[in-house]
Amino acid sequence: MSKEIDRECADLGVGKLKLPWGRRLLMKFFPKLFMRMMARELGVNNIVFDEAHKLFSKVQRIDIFPRGGSDGRALTLILDRKTALFFYQDGDHFKYDGFEMGEYEKGDVYVFDRLEHFKSPYK
Repeated sequence: MSKEIDRECADLGVGKLKLPWGRRLLMKFFPKLFMRMMARELGVNNIVFDEAHKLFSKVQRIDIFPRGGSDGRALTLILDRKTALFFYQDGDHFKYDGFEMGEYEKGDVYVFDRLEHFKSPYK
């Protein structure tokens, strides 16, 4: 298992993770506490992360619909075919644009396969 993780990290261009023994124990036996500590050190807003986790852990299905917005590109996330979350492109990122509730169709799980210029940041 450790060799597989090392190989994946090397493929991603990430060096070997070096943590003090205390943090390694914390990561192994108390992963939630470890994640909170690391988030605090990295300046991650735990309240936002906790709320997002609470929401998405209850969702059973997420459908993605790319949309052509009036100013360029946009996308819609449909949660459990009941709630739509709208995002629009603002320069080099997307911004949240609101939500809507109703009955929605199923999405296409192969939506990213048809994108010509899609490059994963992880490869």
